[in-house]
Amino acid sequence: MNVHKLASLQNLPPLSPKKTQSLLYPFSYVEPYLDRSVDRSAFNLFHPSVEDMLKAEKMFLPSPPHHVSYYTSAERMDHAPDITQPEVCFIGRSNVGKSSLIKALFSLTPEVQVRVSKTPGQTKKMNFFRVGRSFTVVDMPGYGHNAPKDFVDMVEPYLFSRTNLVRTFLLVDGSVGFQAADSIALEMCEETRRPYVMVVTKIDKGRCGTLLQNLLSLQALIQSQTSSCFPQPLMVSSLNFWGVYLLRCFVAHITGRLQLANT
Repeated sequence: MNVHKLASLQNLPPLSPKKTQSLLYPFSYVEPYLDRSVDRSAFNLFHPSVEDMLKAEKMFLPSPPHHVSYYTSAERMDHAPDITQPEVCFIGRSNVGKSSLIKALFSLTPEVQVRVSKTPGQTKKMNFFRVGRSFTVVDMPGYGHNAPKDFVDMVEPYLFSRTNLVRTFLLVDGSVGFQAADSIALEMCEETRRPYVMVVTKIDKGRCGTLLQNLLSLQALIQSQTSSCFPQPLMVSSLNFWGVYLLRCFVAHITGRLQLANT
């Protein structure tokens, strides 16, 4: 199987400094369009070095005895595997690009099968992926269009009772902004009183002005309506790989597997 040409920081093709910066720190893509009066500090809270990102990348690169693989699926919390290692989960509206993002995260291991469909709502179960003995990544069912009818009954018990869950990533489509359906997931995350992070997907879609407006609106929502959400929305594009290296580094750090040199 072929590895995506942008899967590894170590093997990047020749790129312009601007494109490289967008790959590593996607906020730099929209920052020039911001008024000088806008406070940028909230968008640079997590700003690891390239060296840290390279260390995180090694976590997603399989090597004996460090296996990176699909583990199992579960429809209910009582069917979920009994795992003690740290765990992160990804949740989002159908067609937000959740499975595409997880596939990009695991692009260094193309044999890991992450099902990506053009039809929204194809993820009907909780899918568990193990990154050696380091941590587990869980692809949760999508909500909204074509979602499982018992979505809340499937997901809520997991978010409330999964003892090894260290972070939930709530995905929001950057091309359309925060939607009414996202409010349900936001309330669920807030009710658990456990830390979570907003991830802005599809930042390569549409006009930059629209993306910037949606990003600032989301950041204002985080400031005014959340208590457990990380202040910085993380920006990603699964198509262009913008922010994928940064997200890998974030996951490695919050699961306790990477001490950052400087951020």
